[in-house]
Amino acid sequence: MKELTVQLKRLGKKKVKKVPITLDSTPKNLKELISACVRSEVKRYNEKREGVQVLSFLTPTEIQEQGEKGKIGFGDEANTTLANENTAIENALLAFKDGLFLVFIDANEITDIDTQINLSSESELTFIRMTFLSGAYW
Repeated sequence: MKELTVQLKRLGKKKVKKVPITLDSTPKNLKELISACVRSEVKRYNEKREGVQVLSFLTPTEIQEQGEKGKIGFGDEANTTLANENTAIENALLAFKDGLFLVFIDANEITDIDTQINLSSESELTFIRMTFLSGAYW
């Protein structure tokens, strides 16, 4: 298994979210990398929904930390529907094809889904979500 940290960015936002990803094998191309990242996130998502939630409470420290972020909650999940891994992978690959996100490995943009990649534990992997302006067409 290989551990990587993925940086998630959105255009126009300064905040960068770092997400640890566990890969079952080393991906050979961008398609395998995207699929492996989606598999890891679907697994995390489904485990969160399948987990047994006992009566939860917040400590004063948690209340303080959540208050600083602007929202205090118990972390309960109302939606217990599990994600379908194959559908999620298809959607991610289509989103890449449609230009909804960009992928950078060590500051180099990867534009072709079949591009061969070489990842190491020090590789910097960044996904940038593209957002489009809404409004009338001209």
